[in-house]
Amino acid sequence: MFVIADDITGAAEMAGIAHSHGLPVRLVCGCVTATNGTTVIATDTRSMTEEEAVAETHRILSPLPHQGGDGRWSLFKKTDSALRGHVVAELSALMEATGYQRAVYLPANPSKGRIIRAGTYYINNTPIHKTAFSYDPEFPATTSVLKERFPDAAQKGILMPNAETTEDIRKVIADYDDGHTLFAGAADLFEAWLTRTTMITKDTRNIRPSIETKSPLSSTLLLCGSTQSKPLDLGIPVTEMPRAIYDGSKDITSWLEEASARYEQQGSLMITIPFHHRTGKEVAVHLREMTAILIQRLVTLRQPQQLIIEGGASAFATLRHLGWNELEMDSQIAPGVIKTKAPNGTFVIMKPGSYPWGSLF
Repeated sequence: MFVIADDITGAAEMAGIAHSHGLPVRLVCGCVTATNGTTVIATDTRSMTEEEAVAETHRILSPLPHQGGDGRWSLFKKTDSALRGHVVAELSALMEATGYQRAVYLPANPSKGRIIRAGTYYINNTPIHKTAFSYDPEFPATTSVLKERFPDAAQKGILMPNAETTEDIRKVIADYDDGHTLFAGAADLFEAWLTRTTMITKDTRNIRPSIETKSPLSSTLLLCGSTQSKPLDLGIPVTEMPRAIYDGSKDITSWLEEASARYEQQGSLMITIPFHHRTGKEVAVHLREMTAILIQRLVTLRQPQQLIIEGGASAFATLRHLGWNELEMDSQIAPGVIKTKAPNGTFVIMKPGSYPWGSLF
């Protein structure tokens, strides 16, 4: 079974759900050459151009074997629950490469107050274009109507049903699960799809409600790398990205020196970006590269017991700089908050920027 996600925190969330069902899980970044059990692949295509995303989708799929004796694929496409990403282009590429005849795109997450009613997407009863997602630097929500957000979906064979409850989601799967339909969406859809596909019920023993961050945060690096980040007061030193580096008018050298000195002295450090006045893809790439370079430097100085990262694009860039291409699944701390283990032994905890921290702190 394969799950393909367009960002690393989305991939981690899917790995956590599969793990909670008692399935063996691999979480990898990029191409896979061997398979065993459930393989969740983070592509980072949400951070690419549409053309790059399509090419990367084909590249990821090319070495993957079909699953099942009938030659069909066992594939789920994880998409963002806030409508971000190159949704139609990637689903079209997946259908072309795998032979799926149609796709059901259902980004609703009723368990988190995210629903689709009469073709309109709501977050806690507010149309998404009236939420903070309207300020997303790469995929701003300018409309809440799915047909307006994805005007070419229908002609590409992509269905976008309504769903206001988890029961609605289960019904959608039952209605379209014919072996020729690719399901794409968020966590609630994957949970229902996985239960129907594997016939395995959830094993709550694999969900751990708390971790060592409930005690003092020793030997911890924490990156608040999302535009949806909320202030955290955790009693550990904080280093803020300087305004000159945020604006791109100064290189990172002085920040590296200041943050490194604080980290070596204190043993823990929180990294934040206090400014939000610039938007656009180039800005987003610049910010995540700067924070990834900083974390790489800090990890080289002193291996932390745990690295906590908020924001999918930031997490992928950081793991790429560190060279950590495969993570060992440890536990699902809270919905969307996943604990994994890096090759060097550091625990890596990831959370989508738009999700709450849950029981982590």
